[in-house]
Order: sequence, then C-alpha cells, then structure tokens
Amino acid sequence: MTLPESKDFSHLYSDETNARKPSPLKTCIHLFQDPNIIFLGGGLPLSDYFPWDNVSIDSPAPPFTKGIGHPISELSNDEVCKVDLKKDVKVHEGDIPLARSLQYGFSQGQPELLEFIREHNKLIHDMQYEDWDVVATAGNTNAWESTLRVFCNRGDVILAEAHSFSSCLAAAQAQGITTFPVPIDDKGIIPAKLEAILDNWTPGAPKPKLLYTIPTGQNPTGTSLADERKPEIFRIAQKHDFLIIEDAPYYFLQMDKYERDLQKRAVTRAQPRESHKDFLASLDKTFLSVDTDGRVIRLDSFSKVLAPGSRLGWITGSKKILKPFVSLHEMTIQAPAGFIQSVVSSTLHRWGQSGYLDWLQGLRHEYTLKRDCAIDALHKYIPENKAFVINPPIAGMFFTVNIDASTHPEFKTKYDSDPKKVEHALYEKVISRGVLVVPGDWFITEGDTVPPQPAASKERENPNEIFFRGTYAAVSPEKLTEGLKRLGETLHEEFNV
Repeated sequence: MTLPESKDFSHLYSDETNARKPSPLKTCIHLFQDPNIIFLGGGLPLSDYFPWDNVSIDSPAPPFTKGIGHPISELSNDEVCKVDLKKDVKVHEGDIPLARSLQYGFSQGQPELLEFIREHNKLIHDMQYEDWDVVATAGNTNAWESTLRVFCNRGDVILAEAHSFSSCLAAAQAQGITTFPVPIDDKGIIPAKLEAILDNWTPGAPKPKLLYTIPTGQNPTGTSLADERKPEIFRIAQKHDFLIIEDAPYYFLQMDKYERDLQKRAVTRAQPRESHKDFLASLDKTFLSVDTDGRVIRLDSFSKVLAPGSRLGWITGSKKILKPFVSLHEMTIQAPAGFIQSVVSSTLHRWGQSGYLDWLQGLRHEYTLKRDCAIDALHKYIPENKAFVINPPIAGMFFTVNIDASTHPEFKTKYDSDPKKVEHALYEKVISRGVLVVPGDWFITEGDTVPPQPAASKERENPNEIFFRGTYAAVSPEKLTEGLKRLGETLHEEFNV
C-alpha cells in the first residue's frame, strides 16, 4: 500500500524559525567526507589531534538470561558483549569511528545510529504516512526546548495535562508561553473535555499551537492514556489545527497490571517470557500510529532504558517538520555528543533489534517487580480509608497517593479550608521523618489567555483533592518499603485514622 505524504504545517512555525536561514557553512560540511575534495572550507581540526585512539566497552549480551542488572564481572565470556571502538576503523558495521563521531558535522545524527533507530521505529509504530524520519537529540529535555523554539513565540498558548512534568512547564513559561490545563483521569486526557475547551475557546485569544502530553507512564500521575482515546484526540487536533507532542521517555517501562492477590500474581509471574511478537503487540498504541497528517512529533530517549547521563534521544516526525529542528541544532547543540553516539550505536548494532527487544523485556520484568514492591507497601501502610486512594501504575516510574484534604481534622481551623496548606504541611512532615515524596502542587499546569477562557474550562472536579508522587526506581526494595512505612505513619498520625 502506498502511503500519503505528510501535510505542511509551516503556518505554525515561530518567528524565530521563519527568520532562521541555514548556515552557509553547514551546506558544504558533507563535502568534508568526500575523498575527492581538498576541504579548506571550515574550522575542522585534524582528527590526528584527537587524543583518543580507541575505547573498549563491555555490556551484557542478549538474551540477558541472568537479568539485565546482573554484574558483568559474574558473566561468562559468551554472556558479555565486547565493543572495541577505533579512531579510523570500523570493526563492526554499526561502529562510528571516533575520527568521525568526535568531529563537526552530522547534526541530524550519525548515520549508523539513525539507521538502527529507523528500523526500531518500524517495529514499534504503524506509520500512516510516507515521508517520516528521525533526528538525534541530547535527550527529551533538549528535544522539548527545541520544539518550543521551532513553533512558539512569546504570548503563544500550548495545552498540557492538568498535572505535567514541571521542568517542561517551566521551559515553556520561561519563553513567555501560556500553558493551559487539560483535564485528565485515570485513563489520561479526557477527549470530551479537551474538545469542549477548544469548542468554547474565547474569541480573540490566541489558539493553542501544541498539545504536550506524556501518554504512557505520565509524569507525575503514573497514568497511561487509553488507546481508544488517541484517535479521538487526534481528530480534535485536526479539527482545531494543533500539533501533538508525544513525550515518551517511559514508553518501554510498561508493566503487567498490578495484581494484589499474591497467589494469582505468582501464577502470572511464572509464565515463560513472552515472544517478541507478543511483547510488541502488548505495547500501547502510539500517537504516531494514528497520525495520517504528520502532525505528531514524538520525543524518545535512551535516558530511562539505558542511562540518563547518555543524554541521547531522537525526534520522529515528518521530514518537513524535522528540517527546522536540524537547522536549530546546527546553531545550538551542533549534535549529540560523539562519544555516546559511538558507544550506543556500537552496542545496539551488536545486540541487534532482537537483542534490544530482549533488553526492553528485561526492563519490563524489573520494573514490574519494583512497582509491585511499592504498591504492596502502600496497601500495607497507607490508612484503609476512602480519603486515601492508591494508584497502581501500568507504566513508568511513578505512583501517586491521592488524598482528600478536607478530611484532615484541622482542615477548617488550622489550614483555613485550603488544600494546598494541608499538602505543604504534609510535605514538611514526611521530610522530617526522613522520606521524600513530591507534592502534586509542584506539577500543576496553570495559565490563562488574554482575554481569559470561560471559568468552566478550568473547573476541577475535586478541588480538595491533593496527591503525592513517589518513585520506585531510585532505591532498593528495603529502602522503598521503609520510606513508604514512614509515609503511612505520617498519614495515620495527621488524619487520626
């Protein structure tokens, strides 16, 4: 079947993007790789002066039968993947020689790395248009900041989930961009409410250009957007002509549904590892897979699946839309760090697509165990009372405990019927007990247009509800359990339950 081409969304570009002209020097950089050209055009130092001649890396080898966290020192030789990167020689087809990766150029990303990512994308997304591609980034934070610069001017409006990742909200606000909240529930964005907001948008107020969403393992709520809602949200994006920014750092941290019954859980966990076909079929449908226009920009990262300090990720979108991203990167980050592109490309190519899926399946197993440990402890220590709601996630790194602040015995007296005051007091109390969970107030999306939106568009169903976000990713099971015990003791004491 022949797929259509993407649509042109250049009418949504920012003034900065429209004003930016390609750097003339970048238009000839590719000639540096041409052996028939004596290149005198740019300030590219000779690779002879790069002090690094080779890099050796050991990682576990697929299929990771002893687990992805097993110490490499305890693995046999055939269980270790060895990489020897050279300065001028490709030992393996997926290698990026250091003489190239450490040089200027390739702002889109090194070809070997992009080749692997494109093949990976084909396994994950059922692309609905023909002219898509990828651009390497220095992680999703960099990708999001670039997205704002490509599309937004000061005074523009974007939509974001009512609670969203605070750093991304702050990045938008720092650029003078209004972040308007979209209601969510335990299945993510509520399409009917999103559509009602936009259908009743105040005349004269700037219309939203982007919808920023973390659809899988949402940060901070831990929710995942139901697959059946994605086509509805995409239809609304078409109707009101905005782009969907699909921020997906937690996409491969999808887990089995939490099972409280330990006997039933044991039966599920005893099942043999699922096939790659079944694993892929179990993953959430992506916004890219319903995008027939090229109006979805997906941000992926190796931070949560390999290492945060790798600072390496990629954007997937239409070639038309990716062009200004490359132009921006040519004048900002140049390209992701060459060392890490060489290391990741060499490792992934040796693992192969199949081996990388083995790794991702291993992550699913590990995070399922961590999630179960956290939710088990919450059920054990959090008061069993309708004022407290434990939310077991099916993806990501975070869980939340929702609390009806109005049930605090001093809600009206000490806290003036203000749920934020209760939340702040609880935060200080748990800190004093030696545990850190993060108040939901830190993640609120709040902003309004000029002229303002109707009051109904910003109504909250449960104005007295607060929540705390915790993670099961950062500490050992023993410390996790002890921390949640201290949280539970605090709630018992404060609410007299």
